[in-house]
Amino acid sequence: MLRYETDGPLAIFTIDNGTVNPTTPAMHKELHAAMTRFLRDPDIRCGILTGAGDRAFCAGDDIKSPRRAMTPKDQLGDHLWPHSTEGETPHDFSWSRDVILMERFKPIIGAVNGWCLGMGLIYLLTLTDIRIAATTARFGFPEVAYGMGGAGGSTRLLRQMPPTAAMWMLLTGEPMTAAEAERNFLINRVVEPGRLMEEARRIATGICRHPPAAVRVEMEASYRAQDLSRADAVAFTKHLYRLQRLGLSDGGDLLEDGFLYRRGDQA
Repeated sequence: MLRYETDGPLAIFTIDNGTVNPTTPAMHKELHAAMTRFLRDPDIRCGILTGAGDRAFCAGDDIKSPRRAMTPKDQLGDHLWPHSTEGETPHDFSWSRDVILMERFKPIIGAVNGWCLGMGLIYLLTLTDIRIAATTARFGFPEVAYGMGGAGGSTRLLRQMPPTAAMWMLLTGEPMTAAEAERNFLINRVVEPGRLMEEARRIATGICRHPPAAVRVEMEASYRAQDLSRADAVAFTKHLYRLQRLGLSDGGDLLEDGFLYRRGDQA
């Protein structure tokens, strides 16, 4: 299952499915619902994504999970009209596509314990902005060994670490240690396993102290600018900055003494 819990301004997403936390079609749908709640709640300022236990963050999709037999025509129909034939219970992994394509400008800290493979690593790449790993963490895309190249990891990996390190991971299928992942900028920091959630909470709590509008603008400006020309990126970020400094009226953020506050936040 995918557990979603809140603690003050923090939200905790926990992948919880046995010893190595493989994901199932139902869990992808649960994560989509949890992410929707997270993004729509203005009182939640930051999230933490982790895995239950100490053996794995997530070992990837459970390819042995029960799935309905589908004809090629059914598969094409589901591709063109996602979820149109699934009923209450998902019968394939297509909800994962919906999750990774969600527009998100609210920060999430990744807290990685143990194995982080396949779909688990894809979620780490697409759903987290700062990453803390235990010394026992291992990262990898083993799909190439099973004839499943291009399953999704390559679309983000080369943007987030040096190309040679990314291609080593993708083409050899070999896992990367926590120390190697830190050296190649896949993660920010390595801590002892007992300090993992403590460190993730400390960082998330620090982010929550900043004005939420400033966090939103910082994220949106940074991420959108990656896909714009230099001139468009500068123009776009200047517009966001000006809107932030002006403040929003009637129930939005207030600009006082150079800082942005949400209504109700002032002492």
